[in-house]
Amino acid sequence: MINFEDYSAKIFSISPFMKQTLSLICTLAATLIWGTTFIAQDQGMGHIGPLTFNAVRFFFGFLVLLPLAFFFEFSLTNIQIITEKRVIPNLIYIGLFLFLGSVLQQYSLLYTDIANSAFFTILYVVFVPLITFFLYSKRIHWSVWPSILACLIGSYFLSEFSNAIVRKGDTLVIVGALFWGLHIVFISKILLIFNFPLLIASIQCLVVAILSFILALIFEEFLIQNIQLEISEILYAGILSSGFGFLLQIYGQRFISPAPVAIIFSMEGVFAAIAAWFFLEQILNFDQIWGCFFILLGVLISQLCPMISRKYSLD
Repeated sequence: MINFEDYSAKIFSISPFMKQTLSLICTLAATLIWGTTFIAQDQGMGHIGPLTFNAVRFFFGFLVLLPLAFFFEFSLTNIQIITEKRVIPNLIYIGLFLFLGSVLQQYSLLYTDIANSAFFTILYVVFVPLITFFLYSKRIHWSVWPSILACLIGSYFLSEFSNAIVRKGDTLVIVGALFWGLHIVFISKILLIFNFPLLIASIQCLVVAILSFILALIFEEFLIQNIQLEISEILYAGILSSGFGFLLQIYGQRFISPAPVAIIFSMEGVFAAIAAWFFLEQILNFDQIWGCFFILLGVLISQLCPMISRKYSLD
């Protein structure tokens, strides 16, 4: 069986700078996928409910990741590590947080529009540093706070929230954002004790699929013929977002701390707005363009300021 760590090490001469660069590329790619997936999530519930959509979506993600996990990372040693007491609870936590965040986001799209859902989802930018501080007393670089402010201002302009009525869907997304924040934090935590991204990604997809399927059988009509009517949106959300998107997230978080990662992920609001403009002809107005600018500014501040501080501390 191929060990992915050895395999990747042979392909790349991985310096600390290269590790962070690759992590940054992974997080940006995941963010792009998630932003465009809002369209599929919104358009894919014409004939099925949110729980059914999530169950099938994450099951497809699991099917895509399982062969890769088996080929690169599956071994008796890794199975023994999974059975350790510290690993199993964290795998359950990230699966549960992912389930709660995704299902609340999916339900929100029944009651609010894509822009509002994208805006409230990225409130995890605020939750992540607060979670790391209160749970782990972890010191936060000062640049996180102006970055958060810039992202929130950008999201405000991007979503045109000043003209929106707070609806049921908005409340669901706000609660969901807390679970997205917990998911980001616990991914970073589990990588310290179980650094096998493919196995983590496949297991969390399976957990979400099982939980969603059980609840869908109770609260919705789980009909194959209806699922087939939404198959293109499900495949896009399942293979790209649930499968490769969350895998890229895990790879990205290996060498970037949770707070800056959350700020990078906040760009999904930008990508969601661009996707809505391109596919649904929802044209970006002047305020929304300003919103994109502020979020990009927040991302740059979060990445450049720590690097500059580190450089001067070494000089």
